[in-house]
Amino acid sequence: MKNDNSAELFPVVDECGNIIGSATRGECHGGKMLLHPVVHLHLFDASGNLYLQHRPAWKDIQPDKWDTAVGGHVDLGESVADALKREAAEELGVTDFEPEFLLSYTFRSEREQELVYVFRTVYNGVVTPSDELDGGRFWSIGEIENAMGKGILTPNFEQEYAKIASKTGK
Repeated sequence: MKNDNSAELFPVVDECGNIIGSATRGECHGGKMLLHPVVHLHLFDASGNLYLQHRPAWKDIQPDKWDTAVGGHVDLGESVADALKREAAEELGVTDFEPEFLLSYTFRSEREQELVYVFRTVYNGVVTPSDELDGGRFWSIGEIENAMGKGILTPNFEQEYAKIASKTGK
């Protein structure tokens, strides 16, 4: 069975995104509450449907839930823009897109805290989920709203969806 690399190095940042150190994935996800940067991409089609990825059962955080189309860590020494491009290519095979920055915020759970950089794009090309995911599909806004609060979507996505809905009109 696959698993996440707990030795992978992430930057540790302050709330402004300035790097103040580094830590392993295991340390960042193990309850030490080390703030580390991540990127999220909300992928809309021309009809306004939103692509969600299905997280595999082997993931260490929120397994078997539906989540933001692209979500990944910024590696140590990598820029936010480069991380977004890398993660979109790795997770969905999406390489030709124009990201629009929406916002950044700090997400906290019982295990970790992340500085989340949120982007959106409209994309009408082919989406090819990698084996990092358990598939994915475009959801109508009604489907997403009906799934809210039912344990189908990640809590992070549900909180973020409310934030982006006001910015995108979706």
